[in-house]
Amino acid sequence: VLQKNIMLAALVEDLKKTGLKPAPADHCYAGPEDVACEVCTGRKMKAVKSCLVCLVSYCEDHLQPHYDVPGLQRHKLVNPSKNLQENICAKHDKLLEIFCRTDQQCICYLCTMDEHKDHETVPAAAERGEKQKKLQERQQRIKYRIQDQEKYVKLLQQKLEAINVSADKAVEDSEKIFTELIRLLQERNSEVKQQIRSQQETEVSRVKDVQEKLEQEITELKRKDAELEQLSHTEDHTQFLLNYPSLPALRESTHSSSINIRPLRHFEDVTAAVSELRDKLQDVLRDSWTKISKKVTEVDNIQSEPEPKTRDEFLNYSQEITLDPNTVNRKLKLSEGNRKIQLTNQEQFYPDHPERFTDYQQVLSVESLTGRCYWEVEWSAGGVDIAVSYKNISIEEEFGFNDKSWSLYCDTNSYTFYHNRVQTPVSGPVSSRIGVYLDHRAGILSFYSVSKTMTLLHRVQTRFTQPLHAGVRLYSLLFSSGGDSAEFIKLKYMRI
Repeated sequence: VLQKNIMLAALVEDLKKTGLKPAPADHCYAGPEDVACEVCTGRKMKAVKSCLVCLVSYCEDHLQPHYDVPGLQRHKLVNPSKNLQENICAKHDKLLEIFCRTDQQCICYLCTMDEHKDHETVPAAAERGEKQKKLQERQQRIKYRIQDQEKYVKLLQQKLEAINVSADKAVEDSEKIFTELIRLLQERNSEVKQQIRSQQETEVSRVKDVQEKLEQEITELKRKDAELEQLSHTEDHTQFLLNYPSLPALRESTHSSSINIRPLRHFEDVTAAVSELRDKLQDVLRDSWTKISKKVTEVDNIQSEPEPKTRDEFLNYSQEITLDPNTVNRKLKLSEGNRKIQLTNQEQFYPDHPERFTDYQQVLSVESLTGRCYWEVEWSAGGVDIAVSYKNISIEEEFGFNDKSWSLYCDTNSYTFYHNRVQTPVSGPVSSRIGVYLDHRAGILSFYSVSKTMTLLHRVQTRFTQPLHAGVRLYSLLFSSGGDSAEFIKLKYMRI
């Protein structure tokens, strides 16, 4: 007698209740870029949620107990994540559910009893709430900024059209004016040629007329000369005397007196006058061209944004600065994520690099600075140079002593600005924190003393031809008490 297979019967009953499920489609299986269900065996399905308590990602089927089981319903489910293990403390293998405000990092509850003892700690959710508010504020600022930038884009589009229309009209008008000038010169040239030819005809006619009359006089004189010659050879004295009184009197020439005997110049004076006109026109054109060229280069229809006035406005352009290990002098020690340098008596081990400063204890930033930027430097030293420089500064040169860098020297008593070996004394309240504002396009570089208020120390207006890098230099003083350092501060607001 056949006996009933209880297990098989139970499966059949379950199938009757739920029905046969179709095989999952290919798109339900996890691909290389997807988060896979960690419970599935064989070919894994795509995870639909990750549990921050279980630290496991589940497909739809394996997630169901988190909806059905009361104990699992309290677990925190999030969108699938591949980085769940980052939520585990590497030291204690516990969930990172606490935030240490002192060290600004997530920790587990065991960390609060260990290296984070006596630190200010709050639940991660509470810190998230605070950060969320700041995030929303920043998002709101970004939205306002987007709106402002969109308005600027529209204005710039209008200005672009206006520039093109104005330029086309200026070209057209200039062409008309120059064409008119050329036509006027051509007309004057034709008039001068016509006057010269007319005067030439008059003078030639007058000269030919006088020449013809002189030739007639010569003919008449030759005839008289022949008569006198004939009379002079008469042998009969009586006949000679009878004919002598009938000889005509010799008259003075009426035409030779009209001939002006002087150096021949004719129309050379006209050439000289035209040459003088040419020289004057060249002078006028040269002066006018200088003015025209200046007006062309002064055309700038894009109005720059106003320069920041309050510290909050400056912070909208804050730039995070990190120092380049390839440029740092070996007498400087880098720390705080390459944002701080400190003088040392021992040379640091840095690999050889063609950009490393050799003669002065200085360093450049990794960041290439263009546009509008603001950063602050906190210093504690006998003397410090806070500078900007082109990247191609020589590794043997110091900031401010060439045409590639601009530097504000600070000590506990005063300030001095250096550029291209020219030093400028600077007055203002001495502060251990200096703010630097750069508007690369406008050629503006400003240094501020930062305390409870911001005081402008020195402002440079120039033309920058390359991207700039922030720089800082520390001075080795004979009686230094140590601790000489400079740090680029992480500012409250980051640039948006």
